[in-house]
Amino acid sequence: MDAADVLDRSSLTFPLVCEERQQYEEVEAVDCDHQTKTTSVLKTCFNGLNALSGVGMLSVPYALSSGGWLSLILLFVIAVAAFYSGLLIQRCMDEDSTIRTYPDIGEHAFGKKGKIVLSIFMNTELYLVATAFLILEGDNLHNLFPEMKLQVAGLTISGKKCFTILGGLIVLPTVWFDSLSLLSYISASGVFSSVIIIGSILWTAVFDGIGFHQEGSVPLNWSGIPTAVSLYAFCYCAHPVFPTLYKSMKNKRQFPNVLLVCFILCTLGYASMAVLGYLMFGSTVESQITLNLPTEELSSKIAIWTTLINPLSKYALMVTPILNTAENWFPSHCKKSRSFRLFLSTSLVISSVIVALAIPFFAYLMSLVGAFLSVTASLIIPCVCYLKISGTYRNLGCEMLIIGCIILMGVVVAIVGTYTSLQQIIEHL
Repeated sequence: MDAADVLDRSSLTFPLVCEERQQYEEVEAVDCDHQTKTTSVLKTCFNGLNALSGVGMLSVPYALSSGGWLSLILLFVIAVAAFYSGLLIQRCMDEDSTIRTYPDIGEHAFGKKGKIVLSIFMNTELYLVATAFLILEGDNLHNLFPEMKLQVAGLTISGKKCFTILGGLIVLPTVWFDSLSLLSYISASGVFSSVIIIGSILWTAVFDGIGFHQEGSVPLNWSGIPTAVSLYAFCYCAHPVFPTLYKSMKNKRQFPNVLLVCFILCTLGYASMAVLGYLMFGSTVESQITLNLPTEELSSKIAIWTTLINPLSKYALMVTPILNTAENWFPSHCKKSRSFRLFLSTSLVISSVIVALAIPFFAYLMSLVGAFLSVTASLIIPCVCYLKISGTYRNLGCEMLIIGCIILMGVVVAIVGTYTSLQQIIEHL
C-alpha cells in the first residue's frame, strides 16, 4: 500500500514529502528545484516498490480466503489493468510539461473541478488508510497482550481500544512538526519490511510447526469475490505517486520499464503472501495474517513488530497532504499562529482515533477504500483523463476497447465492492 511508502533521501531514494504547501498537493510532493530530473532508474525502481508494497500485504491471504483459489486470477487482472493505467498517467503528463502532480492531470482534463475531485479522492483515501493504521496497531498489540484492559471512572476499556488510543497518542507528536525529513528516512522501508514479514511467516510455517494444512480452502467462493477484488485493488493504489516518480527521472523513456519491474515484483510478493497464508491457515486466516501467528515464537514476533513499527512512522506522512489542504482553507490563521496548525493536526488525529474505535474492522475498511477510492483513483480516473486529454474517445480502436474494458471493470468493482463493504461494516457495528 500504501502511497506513503515512497520516501527517503539517502543514496537509494529521494524524499517525496516536503514542506511545500499547495491547496491540492500531491500525495508525495517533491522539491522540484532540487529533485527534478535527478533520479536514476534504480532509485525510481526502489521508490516505486516502496509505493506499491504496503499494509495490503497483510490482507491478501484473507482476500484469497474470501474468494477462493481461483480469485487469485483477479489479482493478476487488476495488476495488469493498474499497470496500463499507470502508463496512461505518463502519456497524460507528456501532453503538457506543466503537469507535476496527480491533481494537475485532473485540472488539465476537466479544469479546476477535475483537480478538486481528484484531491478529494486522494485526501479521503489518505485519511482512511491512516485510520486503518490505528486499527492495525490495536489489533496486533491486543494479540500480543490479550489481558490488557483499562478502568477509567468505573468504565472498562477493552485492550484493543486501549491500544488504538495508545497508537493515536504515539503518532500525535509526529504530526506537530512541519519538517518530516526524519520520518521520511524511517518510513523508506516498505520493501525491506515486506521481505522480512514474508520471510518470518515462511519460517513460522516451515520451522515452528504451523505447516501447510489448507483447512477449509475452496476453489471458488462467489459470495466472497467482491471482498477479494476490493482488497486486491487496495494493493495497487499508488498511482497518485507516479507523476512524482516520472518527473524526477533523468531518463523518462525508462519509466515504462521501471513501472513494469515494480508491478511484477510487487505482484509476485502479494501472490506469494496470499498463497503462503492461505496454505497455512485456510478459511481461518484473519483479516491480518499476523493475528494468526503464535505470539510465543521469535519469527512471529519479528513479523508482528515489523508490522507495528512501520505504520507509526508513516502516519504523519499520510496526513501531511490533508493538513496542507486544510491550512490553505485558513491561510491567514496558519501564517499568524503556529498553534492553529497544532489545533488542526491534533483534531485530525483525534478524529481518526474516533473513527478507528467506531469502525474497528481492518479488512472491511480496507475493502471499502479499495473498492471506492483505490479503484476510482488508480483505474477509472487515469483512463477517463487520458481519453479527455488525448481525444482517443473519438476513435474506436484497440486502445479505446482496452480502456473501455478497464473503466467498465472499475465501475463494476466500485459499485459491487463498495456496497458489499458498507454492508459488512454495518452488520458488524
